[in-house]
Amino acid sequence: MKLKKLTELALLTALALIIFVIELHFPDILPIPGVKLGLANIITVYAIFQYQPSETAMLVACRVILGAICSGNMSALLYSASGAAMCLLGMIIISRFLNPEYLWLCSILGAIFHNIGQILAAMAVMQSMAVLSYLPVLILSGSIAGLFTGLCAQAVLKRMHRTEKNS
Repeated sequence: MKLKKLTELALLTALALIIFVIELHFPDILPIPGVKLGLANIITVYAIFQYQPSETAMLVACRVILGAICSGNMSALLYSASGAAMCLLGMIIISRFLNPEYLWLCSILGAIFHNIGQILAAMAVMQSMAVLSYLPVLILSGSIAGLFTGLCAQAVLKRMHRTEKNS
């Protein structure tokens, strides 16, 4: 990997981590555990359309691990990693079939995959299928958050392409 690309990925990882840490200080949107905007995913969705899958996976893995450390919540690492892995895998596959102008759709589907990954982790930890009843709430809230982060990532992608053309 070239130094320029490694530097770009490191900066994106740092930016995603900063966004994640800032979002930790937001009050809960709903009184339901696990429901949040996931603003750091703006960077992930952007990276899906700008970098190779392995490079994006490296960015996401670093953000998830460092996010758990920065939040002081290592017990949430399993849920975050499971959700991030499912989300990343889903978005990598979906992005192959989508034009970047539909990046927002990839983000919504990625959020749904993220929620499925978290539910699978919860089922494994709790040894119970009862957590499946929580999935519809997560899918609805995740779809709304995924739309928002997807539209933000699409705006970033357009802006970056305009900046590259002008330089």
